[in-house]
Amino acid sequence: MNADQFEGKWKQLKGAVKQRWGKLTDDDLTKLSGKKDELVGRIQERYGITREQAEKEADEWAAATASDLDKPGLGAHAGRRG
Repeated sequence: MNADQFEGKWKQLKGAVKQRWGKLTDDDLTKLSGKKDELVGRIQERYGITREQAEKEADEWAAATASDLDKPGLGAHAGRRG
């Protein structure tokens, strides 16, 4: 999922982001407004990991979630915990 797709599907993704990264607050999610780069920075900050690790996690999650969003009936409940 590229950055434009990510931003375009943000309303669907917010719930899945919150499930995956529970340390992110509702305020964080509101401020992110679907910006993948900002999500990576916030994950890095909240979880105390490197930018590279945060990018890897976000990319893996986005790829899995994108395929889930394409399946009928899954929508915003897609995502995985980790």
